[in-house]
Amino acid sequence: MTHQSPRRILVTSALPYANGPLHLGHIIETIQTDIWVRAQKMFGNDCRYLCADDTHGTPIMLKAQQMGISPEALIAEVSRSHQADFADFMIGFDIFHSTHSEENRRMASEVFLKLDARGLISRKTIKQAYDPEKEMFLPDRFIKGECPKCGALDQYGDNCEKCGATYSPTELKNPRSVLSGATPVERDSEHFFFDLPQMESQLKQWLSEDRVQPAIRAKLQEWFDSGLQAWDISRDAPYFGFEIPGAPGKFFYVWLDAPIGYMGAFLKLAESTNLNFADYWGEHATSELYHFIGKDIAYFHTLFWPAMLIGAGMRTPTAVFTHGFLTLNGEKMSKSRGTFIQARTYLNHLDPQALRYYFAAKLSASIDDIDLSLDDFRARVNSDLVGKVINIASRCAGFINKQFNHQLSAELNAPHLNAQLIAAAESIQNRYERRETGQAMREIMALADLVNQYIDEKKPWTMAKTPETLPGVQGVCTDGLNAFRILMTYLTPVLPKMSLQAAQFLNLPALRWQDIATPLVAHTIHAFEPLMTRIEPAAIDALLAATQQEAQALMQATPTNTEIEPKKVTIDPIAPEIDLNAFTAVDLRIALIVQAEHVEGAAKLLKLTLDIGEEKPRQVFAGIKSAYDPATLIGRHTVMVANLKPRQMKFGLSEGMVLAASQGDSGIFILSPDAGATAGMRVK
Repeated sequence: MTHQSPRRILVTSALPYANGPLHLGHIIETIQTDIWVRAQKMFGNDCRYLCADDTHGTPIMLKAQQMGISPEALIAEVSRSHQADFADFMIGFDIFHSTHSEENRRMASEVFLKLDARGLISRKTIKQAYDPEKEMFLPDRFIKGECPKCGALDQYGDNCEKCGATYSPTELKNPRSVLSGATPVERDSEHFFFDLPQMESQLKQWLSEDRVQPAIRAKLQEWFDSGLQAWDISRDAPYFGFEIPGAPGKFFYVWLDAPIGYMGAFLKLAESTNLNFADYWGEHATSELYHFIGKDIAYFHTLFWPAMLIGAGMRTPTAVFTHGFLTLNGEKMSKSRGTFIQARTYLNHLDPQALRYYFAAKLSASIDDIDLSLDDFRARVNSDLVGKVINIASRCAGFINKQFNHQLSAELNAPHLNAQLIAAAESIQNRYERRETGQAMREIMALADLVNQYIDEKKPWTMAKTPETLPGVQGVCTDGLNAFRILMTYLTPVLPKMSLQAAQFLNLPALRWQDIATPLVAHTIHAFEPLMTRIEPAAIDALLAATQQEAQALMQATPTNTEIEPKKVTIDPIAPEIDLNAFTAVDLRIALIVQAEHVEGAAKLLKLTLDIGEEKPRQVFAGIKSAYDPATLIGRHTVMVANLKPRQMKFGLSEGMVLAASQGDSGIFILSPDAGATAGMRVK
């Protein structure tokens, strides 16, 4: 993709919450963003990458109290930790700031006052839960009780994790404060509301301009269909945040000033680099603006945020790029299971560039979840980076350095190979532009295969054995090292440190996109040093062991009556309704588990042999390995879908599906009938 003149681009990642260390879910987003930004800079565009810590809210205030320090001291400590982790993952921010800054206070107040002046802010007295012991109003997630719909115990004040019902905290039965255990009382309080419904037509116009992915657009339509509601943007003291202008004791809700933090960070950058704020954030801004976010916060970034900007007379995002959740070996990362990998724990055991490459190979422009399969991670990094790309340099450098005094030949021996590599530049550039990094990595590795095939065919190690063919070795190895240069240039957005090391080895100032077509010939190189070592199973085992130890220590150190939830939470949605005919078409049968065994090479599957009253038992592969010892399943009854079309899997034919339940970190539970049910009975 070629542009006539450089584009001016502003890019953000979602702001990490400042109540704890980074985990790999944060890192995958910043890696995706960083790759896109580095690519834009390589293509010659003026691209700036902003981020900040999200620092306000009740959880920050309470955690600081627990630690016996001020909120300011807590967020300063967390900021140092976050920035160190990001730096070691080579995330190239142009600025990393904080939402608790004077710049953000100015911007939040300015946006609020503009919305208020345009009649988009209302004031209304509402009833709220109040903790009489802590003497503070309680956010919904700081109240627990019995679900008013299904009666489930220990549910939060906004939704039930058992039945999925949503409700207000005042509807909970036997409510209690998670901070003190006291029974909350109702108190009146005046709050400020942003009139989101008044912005509906402008939001629909913004969304019609291809601003979000199709899946997000469909979700937004559901919210429009159910009716937009006024948004409560204030919280009562005590609260760690910015006080609302002209309203003592009232503070901006964290989700108001968090996205404004993008502007606060840019204001800090602009004032230190003489940039014009209006060129980037004014209503008629001439720059592009892109947000990279997870799908759990799409609601805030694609409804509230553009509505606030429109209402305040400011520019809206050019696009919001949403990605899926990160899973580990096919399962949600879980603190209770010891699979919640922190960024620093990873850095203590494995190469950050290996993870950058693996995430690049898995990411796309969709909102599908991304799985970190540790076996696949090790195999792919070892095969692609070590076995293909770096192998080219290590195979060729020795001959050039020893036999030809570090000197490359005066011309390429295989210009056709060079032409194939150069021809891929536009396609790879387009894939980076469209965030299709997985496809870009596949294309680059296919080119690496061509180069290795060429070297295998020429066999320089054989040519070097006889004086007659020795001179030809220089040309073959020059072809290989020139190809290595091109491949590493293509990989530079993903592997910035390795790119610098490769440039140093090749005796170049840097690997630049505009130099791809200029062959590396008649040139002196340096000695080759290994750029990456193979990932060994022991390193991954050590990472998982350290993660489990951290989880156990955390569980032991966290008192149950001071549980502090993060501000961003999601629950599994209820699936779309089906009619009775569709339901009765599913043949559910009682099945006796006659055999259960591990599946070699499968991270989460057990192989079950099921008796449902037929002449021949059924074989079913079930993803329940993390929850059950196979020996404990034999002889149990469960429920299976008997008329599901058989599916050929890697490990064999699966002839049905057993039913199981799960929610969040609560585990996996296969469904079992009451005593007396026998194999083959139909479930009605």
